Amino acid sequence: MNEIKKLQKLLKLIPKGKVTTYSILAKKLRIHPRGVGKLLSKNPDTNKYPCYKVVYSDGRIGGFSSPGGIKEKIERLKKDGIEIKNKRIDLKRFLFSF
Repeated sequence: MNEIKKLQKLLKLIPKGKVTTYSILAKKLRIHPRGVGKLLSKNPDTNKYPCYKVVYSDGRIGGFSSPGGIKEKIERLKKDGIEIKNKRIDLKRFLFSF
């Protein structure tokens, strides 16, 4: 199974109301966190593979390649019930690890 397929499988495991980090995904995939970001930028279906649920290890939002950009990512996170304060997510409350 190639890296993008493995990543897509992991993204589908993140429950509603939770996020994970580039680092956590990188460890699971045995690649660099920037490699995760690169793979996420090629996500063909952000509804099927919820890449908006991936944030930085310090809780910052990170990027989003969808046409709506960061604004859309924040809207989707809030719709999932994830609180964002000062452009950060409290990972003690909302972090999902595999």
